[in-house]
Amino acid sequence: MHPLDNPAWTALATSQKHLARGQGAARRYDGDYAIFAAAEDHGDVPLAALGALLAATGPAIVLEREPLPPVPGAIVRKHRMGVQMLAEAPMPANPDFAFEELGDAGAAQMLALATLTEPGPFFARTHRLGRFIGVRHEGRLIAMAGERMRTPGFTEVSGVCTHPDFRGAGLAGKLMRAVAARIVARGELPFLHAYADNASAIALYERLGYRYRIDVNVTVLAQV
Repeated sequence: MHPLDNPAWTALATSQKHLARGQGAARRYDGDYAIFAAAEDHGDVPLAALGALLAATGPAIVLEREPLPPVPGAIVRKHRMGVQMLAEAPMPANPDFAFEELGDAGAAQMLALATLTEPGPFFARTHRLGRFIGVRHEGRLIAMAGERMRTPGFTEVSGVCTHPDFRGAGLAGKLMRAVAARIVARGELPFLHAYADNASAIALYERLGYRYRIDVNVTVLAQV
């Protein structure tokens, strides 16, 4: 199995294990950081552990290559197909593009922008999953991009969004190029996820050097 076939499990068992809730055959991110959960595999013990973890901590999203079997004590609230894309040769960063580092001081504005634009699940401490950068206009954060799941050799590009008033200027693509360049400089490969029916986003990612790797099942689980 490729480490990105079940990326949340790989991340929570390695590079981001300090953020994991549950230390056995099922784990999830602390809820202030992300909503993803994962079982080690689809055996009876890991699936039972996943059900117990959901009962203790609440709903979660499972993101992996294989369809998820029934999880004891849980129901499927939603299921969609997505794609995972990998950039073995991403476009280089634009040296003339100015951006700034984002951190705790800008957390409220980052959460507000993500809440408005809905780039994917974003919470109070999602920005601490990796390095985030952004663009401001007259002091207001208008675009950002950063890192989410991290595994040995791979880092996910995520949280990419632009305020509706400033779309069309290519800010998202330029920020993604800068984030990817940093990941490559660390000796890692950038990857990302998109819904399979989001043709415009997938087309943008292909222009930036990302290529389809696998289909992924996006399953929202809740306790019965």
